[in-house]
Amino acid sequence: MALGGGYFKTTYASDLALVDTRLRRTALALMILALLVLPRLVSPFVLDLVAQTALAAVGALALNLLTGLAGQVSLGHAGFIAAGAFTTAMLVENHLPSPLLALPAAALVGALLGVIVGIPALRLKGLYLALGTLALHHVVLYACGEFQNHWGANTGVSIPPPRFGAWVLKGTTAWYYALTAVAGLILILSVNLQRSRAGRAWMAIRDREIAAESVGIDVARYKVLAFVWSSALTSVAGALFAYQRAFVSVEAFGFFLAIEYIAMVIIGGLGSALGAVLGAAFVTLLPYGIDAGVAALRVPGGAEYYLFPLKFGAFGLLMAAFLIFEPQGLVGVWRRVRNWVFLWPLRYRPLRSAS
Repeated sequence: MALGGGYFKTTYASDLALVDTRLRRTALALMILALLVLPRLVSPFVLDLVAQTALAAVGALALNLLTGLAGQVSLGHAGFIAAGAFTTAMLVENHLPSPLLALPAAALVGALLGVIVGIPALRLKGLYLALGTLALHHVVLYACGEFQNHWGANTGVSIPPPRFGAWVLKGTTAWYYALTAVAGLILILSVNLQRSRAGRAWMAIRDREIAAESVGIDVARYKVLAFVWSSALTSVAGALFAYQRAFVSVEAFGFFLAIEYIAMVIIGGLGSALGAVLGAAFVTLLPYGIDAGVAALRVPGGAEYYLFPLKFGAFGLLMAAFLIFEPQGLVGVWRRVRNWVFLWPLRYRPLRSAS
């Protein structure tokens, strides 16, 4: 690849390849190798943080399909996660704890919810669409709360470790490998969906709905399809959340969780799969970074009292800052850094008007 001179694809095979250059193949191989050996180099706490980031990335990639690609604003993401988690809890209560049954069941429930909210959403846009998805969030949480009150001893439902034959998935290292692998598969799926006919239709609808309809795109069909795909993947993330935490309670799926996922896709970069992953890592690790910063500064008395409001307010401030100063999010920062490295020392300033 000629650095700084551009990389031009001259065949259909190179255009369809996900990893299309030697540099990217090398970087991917090094990243996979690093993920494989990471448990030997870091503490269980760090492994747990990486596993949490991978799980958050699954939900962020699902929301990015709906909001980033299709342009459909959703405040009901936490409700879809709760639906997947409580689907697993219901199967456990009925003595059907196998993940080979729970994960497809969660995806099916999520897809049905996607249809339920997607069809009315055809007549809603902007703020009204956001309020409609928020209403679904409260309906799902109410249903989950009723299930918890009747079958969860008013506190929640305990979930046994997932079992595959004689092998039981438990322990920090095992969950690290499992969630990282799932996040990688969802990332590949998301990138391929973006390049597919549906992905191109979603982006056309997002950019100009009337123009998309005028060129023959079935806007209604693809809007509902976006809700179905997003809610199904989100519910799978909820089922994985239930298995990893080994406990499901409706209190874990409040509105703040939905705000966190919106922050992930905005801070990471709307419409970008890489941005969703970067945003998931940033938002997941931010509270721990604030804790570490306060501990390092050794602020006397009362610091812990102000710590939680600081964490809560940081998401809103960061979203506003990225929307104003960096609309492309972290992925935009990454692209500029990459271009700065590749074009060195032939960097140039953008052309300006003579006025």
